Amino acid sequence: MRYQEWLDSLSIEAFFLSFILITVVVAECGYRIGRWWQFRTPGDKEGPTNMIVGSLLGLLAFLLAVTMGMASDRFDTRRVMVLTEANVIGTTYLRAGFLPENEASETRALLDEYVPLRIVLNDPQDVPDRINRSLELHNELWAIAERLAKSMPESDILALYIESLNELIDIHQSRLTAGIYARLPGTVLLLLLASSVLTLAMVGYSAGLTGRRSPLTAIGMIVVLGAVITLLLDLERPRSGLVTVNQQPIIDLQQSITTDAGET
Repeated sequence: MRYQEWLDSLSIEAFFLSFILITVVVAECGYRIGRWWQFRTPGDKEGPTNMIVGSLLGLLAFLLAVTMGMASDRFDTRRVMVLTEANVIGTTYLRAGFLPENEASETRALLDEYVPLRIVLNDPQDVPDRINRSLELHNELWAIAERLAKSMPESDILALYIESLNELIDIHQSRLTAGIYARLPGTVLLLLLASSVLTLAMVGYSAGLTGRRSPLTAIGMIVVLGAVITLLLDLERPRSGLVTVNQQPIIDLQQSITTDAGET
């Protein structure tokens, strides 16, 4: 959706500052409307405004908790996928040693090229190229396995290697889905932002009706709410932001493979 693409185009810092600025203006507008209404109808009672504001704050807290849980689950899935893929690639690299010498060298050279492609950098621009090259390497690795399977159809050792290679290809799609396609629904993010703005406007309006407010408290609530929503948005972004999935398992694997290739 377009508004989700617009959110993705903002840096985390820009989103936080924009949220603070917009909500401060909204809360101030709500306060001034409340004061204007109170001066216009001085004899009217406030009504259940405080109760409504309390209900809105409770609903906003519930929505924040649910959305944060969804974003955290997706972040944990991406983190687990990194470790799982590192293990699968490492097993495939080791089992490639079971292959005949020429095929083993060719396979390990392809895996040596493959591993750096699986390290996610904070640069969304190169992601399509990395994905395309990964798919090309899958095809090359599978072509070698097919050639060997036709010449060694009864080999149990080859079957072990092909099993690992199949897992390597499968985990690529699983990680791609978890990292790129499994995003929070844009409607949920829009509802959260709209609820935050509406709630802060009502808080300002309620303060305007009573004529009593604490600017420091209001700013503090806005900053804390903005920080929580910014953290949620950061967790939900797979390729950029301040909170990113640690790529150390694959980096360690790359160093291990490089060392092994150098010794060989």
